[in-house]
Amino acid sequence: MKYYLIAGEASGDLHGSNLMKALLRLDAQAEFRFWGGDLMQQVGGNLVKHYRDLAFMGFVEVLANINTIFKNINHCKKDIEAFQPDAIIFIDYPGFNFRIMKWAKQQGYATHYYISPQIWAWKENRIKAIKRDVDEMYVILPFEKDFYEEKHDFPVHFVGHPLLDAIENRKEIRESEFIAQHQLVDKPIIALLPGSRKQEIAKMLETMLKVTRKFPDYQFVIAGAPSQETEYYEQFLKKNKVSLVMNATYDLLSVAHAALVTSGTATLETALFEVPEVVCYKGSTISYQIAKRVINLNYISLVNLIMDKEVVKELIQSEFNEKKLTQELEKILSAEPRKQMLENYKSLREKLGGSGASQKTAELIVNSINHKNA
Repeated sequence: MKYYLIAGEASGDLHGSNLMKALLRLDAQAEFRFWGGDLMQQVGGNLVKHYRDLAFMGFVEVLANINTIFKNINHCKKDIEAFQPDAIIFIDYPGFNFRIMKWAKQQGYATHYYISPQIWAWKENRIKAIKRDVDEMYVILPFEKDFYEEKHDFPVHFVGHPLLDAIENRKEIRESEFIAQHQLVDKPIIALLPGSRKQEIAKMLETMLKVTRKFPDYQFVIAGAPSQETEYYEQFLKKNKVSLVMNATYDLLSVAHAALVTSGTATLETALFEVPEVVCYKGSTISYQIAKRVINLNYISLVNLIMDKEVVKELIQSEFNEKKLTQELEKILSAEPRKQMLENYKSLREKLGGSGASQKTAELIVNSINHKNA
């Protein structure tokens, strides 16, 4: 069967690649065409456009690139028509995917949405489009099933979180091997995860790097994003006594003692590796002011949202400064706060359900196609 997948971010590339592997286990003749990244490309099929060419962050940035976005939408529609897939699989990335799925439903394509957009945070009225245009929805957060089924009377499949699969299936590395491989020193590691987009990385590292001199007994290591080149990070390495590892974030987290993490999927990944963390976020002033008025959440990190309490400290906008970041990092390096955070991490993992999200989703998609074709 033929599958067309659309992912627009690094996390979507990861989860899309694991879903493709699961589909291949069920359908050895599967043909893939997709918008995604290197991980999906490694599985096989044809990459139409890389997510690094689709990464526009914030309200202002989207408006500035609106012509490019519309060109991509038109190109995607024509490409789907030429491919004629048995199923289109949308992976988060709602701004783009909602436009495609409306058109796809009108054209009679089977529409599957893997990893729900966060309409429970903002733009809840998007439920109308989902009900109209999505044949099957696969959610990965436990509270999302209640949100859709109880609040909006829309049946969905809770498949568990695919990060559990990604972490469990990785090849483990010993700390000594990691240190030698990346020419690090023999000190406990504090990981810096500043995000994946250039403007985000620069903004976050500006503050993160200010605290490094306050902790001489630790070494700070930047997790290089797969969407960026090594050369981009050299400007930060020259001015600060820090190291860089590229395309090895999971290896880094597996040996890290603590982490400073930009809000996003990485906050959950860090927690699942049982690394105490401080969550950081700072956007452009205009984008932040708009977001503050339209997003209705008590927290911004997935860890706190899932647990519905403050498990990890969130330093947002003006609170994300050298003084507060130093204070919060000192806390998670001390015994009692670390112990409490790690206990909460255990409860978090239990709430996420078991592993196997990719396989469960693949089975549901294949069964749906077979049922439709029967």
